[in-house]
Amino acid sequence: MEYKVEDLSPVKKQINITVPVDEVNAALAATIAMYRTNVDLKGFRKGKVPSSVIEGRFKKEVYSEATQDLVNVHINEVIGQGEFSPVSRIDFDGGELVRDEEFTYAISFEVMPEFDLPNYEGIDVEEEKVVVDETEVDEVIDRIRGNMAETVAVAETRAAKDGEIAVIDFAAYENGEPVEGVSAENFQMTLGDKQALEDFEALVKTITVGESGEGEVTFPEDFINPEFAGKSVTMKVTVHAIQEKKLPELNDELAKKAGGFDSVEKMREAVVESYKSSRNQLNKSQAQKTMLDTLLKTVEFPLPDSMVDGHVDSLIQERIERLERQGKSIESLGKTPEELRAEVRPEAEEIAKTQVFLISVAKKEGVEVTDQEVDMQLHQIAMRAGQEFHVVKDYYSKNNLLFSLRDRLLADKAMDAIYEKANVTEVEPKKEEEKED
Repeated sequence: MEYKVEDLSPVKKQINITVPVDEVNAALAATIAMYRTNVDLKGFRKGKVPSSVIEGRFKKEVYSEATQDLVNVHINEVIGQGEFSPVSRIDFDGGELVRDEEFTYAISFEVMPEFDLPNYEGIDVEEEKVVVDETEVDEVIDRIRGNMAETVAVAETRAAKDGEIAVIDFAAYENGEPVEGVSAENFQMTLGDKQALEDFEALVKTITVGESGEGEVTFPEDFINPEFAGKSVTMKVTVHAIQEKKLPELNDELAKKAGGFDSVEKMREAVVESYKSSRNQLNKSQAQKTMLDTLLKTVEFPLPDSMVDGHVDSLIQERIERLERQGKSIESLGKTPEELRAEVRPEAEEIAKTQVFLISVAKKEGVEVTDQEVDMQLHQIAMRAGQEFHVVKDYYSKNNLLFSLRDRLLADKAMDAIYEKANVTEVEPKKEEEKED
């Protein structure tokens, strides 16, 4: 096998490959031999079917598989030499093997652009000092109390209000007939957290405990279920009970239950330390982003389309998931898929540019990501998702996501490598109005 490299663009290569006759015939012979071992044909003992019979009977399959196997061998050979690192899928352009004939074909793929990195050693960076905001610490303590609150029944005979839980039966009707799938019994509805339809929540707030009521509820035009989008129904509701959360007293007993702390003071110290740690990481990340933005302004290079398109897909998927959490659909935006892709493309290009830059830094600094580090990240993803590690790893492997995960970890390491060589100065935190400016 011989090959020649052709530059289709600064970020796209084409490898033109020529396969001599003897290699073509050898590839066909290897595939036929495999068929001879596995095929059962009437009149022949297994493994004793003549090669000519196999080729005549299974010619289409044999030539297709032999071509695919030979191309895969060549791809591994060419890429394995380390001269190229594809960042896109590898496209094949060619026909099939023909016995006793030379075989020519081409493969093409995108690669990282080549460019000169700016000098980042000693770059000046400002990082804000960590200043504990006691108000935010108090909010954390309040959330701890809220998480440990008891739910108790409200003794008063009245309608529920914001912050309380209404225990209700409800059912939707259209033209006097029940609407399938829109009903529940003893449903606990927390009021005021904007998790329910506004009309529905307003109706519940008008009904005294122990009584029933009804009213018109209109689903928004962008409701996630298109069957109900824009539709008005009559909602019948019965309120069985009202509950409220009773916050526990802030004392040493609470501290022990919350995390085994000896006292409220010890719990508060732990919250403060956690606050400092997270705020320090946040301030560092903000300083790193400012530093990176400064460096990116000094370089220009072409971007692989496949990399940008991949980030476009991810951004659109994130938007879909965000809308669905709000009970809306992507169609509610009133934009075509092409318009959505054009809208997020500038952001995708910035992400791709950052990724290319940091991977180039990683190469210069000799930074690598081990398989163990990838597995550790997958373990964390699995824990956050409440799934088994092997399930998450299989998903990432089958969907070709391991490479992008590895690149993300590599980019993080490269960012740290630049920051370690930067001239970092601690500064006082900016006021909110200064940050907005």
